[in-house]
Amino acid sequence: MLENAKSFFLKCKRVWQVLKKPTKKEFELTAKVSAIGIGILGVLGFLISIIMSLFGNNTLAAASGA
Repeated sequence: MLENAKSFFLKCKRVWQVLKKPTKKEFELTAKVSAIGIGILGVLGFLISIIMSLFGNNTLAAASGA
């Protein structure tokens, strides 16, 4: 168990040494791509909720026998 922990921490140390701080340009690009992805998912979720509110309630009411 102790050997596994030691191996894990050595691997973490190696990764930490390879890491570098992103440049301002890299950070801005990552932020833009992330924002676009979140926006697309939000719009998709909104459209699905509109479609479900228009058509989903009728099918659920018919299926329940109400």
